[in-house]
Parts: sequence; structure tokens; C-alpha cells
Amino acid sequence: RDCLLSRGLGDVYKRQPFSETPRVPSLDQALRAALAARENLLRELHAQGTDCYRLFHGSQEGVGGLTVDRYGAQLMVQSFHQTLNRDELLALHEQVNDTLGFATLLVYNDRSKGNSRVDRSDPVYAPDEQALVDLVGREWGLNYRVRGRHAGQDPLLFLDLRNARGWVQRHSAGKRVLNLFAYTCGVGLNAAAGGASEVVNLDFAEGNLAVGRENGALNPGLPAMQFVQSDYFPAIRQWAGLPIAARRGQKLPSYPRLEQRQFDLVFLDPPAWAKSAFGTVDLLRDYQSLLKPAILATAEDGTLVCCNNLAKVPMDDWREQVLRCASKLGRPVREHEQLPPAADFPSTDGNPPLKTLVLHF
Repeated sequence: RDCLLSRGLGDVYKRQPFSETPRVPSLDQALRAALAARENLLRELHAQGTDCYRLFHGSQEGVGGLTVDRYGAQLMVQSFHQTLNRDELLALHEQVNDTLGFATLLVYNDRSKGNSRVDRSDPVYAPDEQALVDLVGREWGLNYRVRGRHAGQDPLLFLDLRNARGWVQRHSAGKRVLNLFAYTCGVGLNAAAGGASEVVNLDFAEGNLAVGRENGALNPGLPAMQFVQSDYFPAIRQWAGLPIAARRGQKLPSYPRLEQRQFDLVFLDPPAWAKSAFGTVDLLRDYQSLLKPAILATAEDGTLVCCNNLAKVPMDDWREQVLRCASKLGRPVREHEQLPPAADFPSTDGNPPLKTLVLHF
């Protein structure tokens, strides 16, 4: 990501799921094995009303830096290390279509150049117009906006968070829910679907929240959500009852005024790194500065779901850090659980990049 404290539509955000695994000789063989391994999972996902999932997780399945994702009718292929040639891409597309039993709409985003930016000149493959129009994907029975290309770099729905979104839907009945770094508000949407009494989505980027509003409109039977456009630090510190201090010699930008309050269920999924006039997000060196006000904004008997998407941070070390931070605040965790990504995001070492902890106070 860049300097925005959000997954902004203009960001270079990524969840860092890719290793420097060298390209194996046979992409066809690796893809065939990955699709076969997902046969039962795909059957389960389709039965639960989900048509958005990862079909090939290259860093763990033999072709580092290559991902193949389905978003409804769209097939999103992305390469982060090495450009696919046209024959490889078309053979991959045909293989996926054969497995799914219908012709998907192919979008190939080559992001192997600097800053993981999409090469929009499309020298390998130019997508058809129908692949780039606004589409709809489904997850846990809910509708989501799908765009093959938009102002940002990343898809509008991060698939590795699917299990966590499902957990929120199952555990939000009657609760006041706060969705921090909301991006396109998928967590908030699941909270609304789960019967939350209130859903507040916070994000810095109005473009993200605009897609969140679209997602809400695509599910007209759900109660309305709230949207707060703000930098994370002034918003969460106001809710937590903490002061907002300016750096020496700097004047703070304007920010929305919010009343101190607490929420029953808080969801914290920050970017890996970002900086603004109000503070710095750094998941490697200073997760506590994000976590402390989020804990204080969580009700005494509430729940905080927190995420860390840095592959270089081991789960055991991060869990210890999180629990120690809560205890030092005088809010010891009564019990906790880990939510691993689903089987379409395999991890050979048991330490997936995305780590999610549920903290019950």
C-alpha cells in the first residue's frame, strides 16, 4: 500500500502471500493438481452460495507469484513475479473452464513490474469488454460488486478473509459492530446479514466506502450500514476516549468529530504499512499502536477480531504480543481462538500470511 491508512482504490496494497518460489517446468501439471485438491471444497462453497474463491495459490502450489481467482463469472489471473505468455494463459483458462463447466470471463493482470502495478497496456492478453463491465459475485449468500479493472490495483474483495467474514455473520446477532479499515465493507455486510443491531464501517478512502455502499445496495433486504470516512487514528482514539496529539511543529488535518463509545464486536484488519499526519501503521514493529485503542473501543464483555497479513510475522509471536498488550491495558483476554484461511489458501508450513485472532474479553 501507499501512504493511505486504508486499502484505497489507488493503493498498491497486497497481502504479501507470495514467496520467491521459482517457476516449475509445468504450470499445467501444478494447476491440474490444485484444481483436483479443491474438488470437495468447491462443492461445499457452491452449496453455501459462494462463487468467489481462489483456484490456484501459486506460492504454495508450485508457481510462485501466480494466482488464479474466481469472482462470479470472472476469472482473475494475476502474476507478480514473471509474466505468463499467451499460450500459458489461454491453456490455463481452458483448464479452469473445463473444471467449472462454463466459460468464465478472463482478466489477466500482469503485476510483475515495479510496485505490483497492473500493466494496463495488456501486451499478453486484452480482456473482452464484457469481462470489464460491473459484475456480481457471491459469498456466504451475499452479493458483491466485481470489477476486473478499476482505479486501484487489487480486486474489490480479498478472498483470504472469507472464513473471518463468515464467522462475523454467525456471531453478530444483536451486536453493535465496528469494521475498521473496512475497504469495501465485506465484514460490515456480513454483520448486517447476521442481524447486527448497528454496523459502522470506517475507511480513509471514499472510493472504498462507495463500493461498500454498492455492496449494500446489491443486498436490499439487509438493514442499512453506517459509513465513516476518516483516518484510522483520530477516529479510533475518539471512540476510545484518547487524546489526538499533533506531531511537533505540525498542524493536524481536519477530521470528523466522533463521540466516545464502545462496540460489542470490533474487526481490525489493517494494511501492512502506512503513514499519515496522525500516525504510522506498521504491523511488523508497532502493532500495539493499532491494537490498544481498538481494545478500548471494545465493550467490557465484547469481542475483538484482529488480523495481521505479514508473512514474516509468526503466529505464535504475534499471538503472544496481542495477549500481552491486552493484559497491560487492564483488559485481559478471557479466551481466544484462531481463524485460519480456507483450504483454497493452503499453507505448507502452517503459518499462512493472513493470521486472524478472535479475542473475547
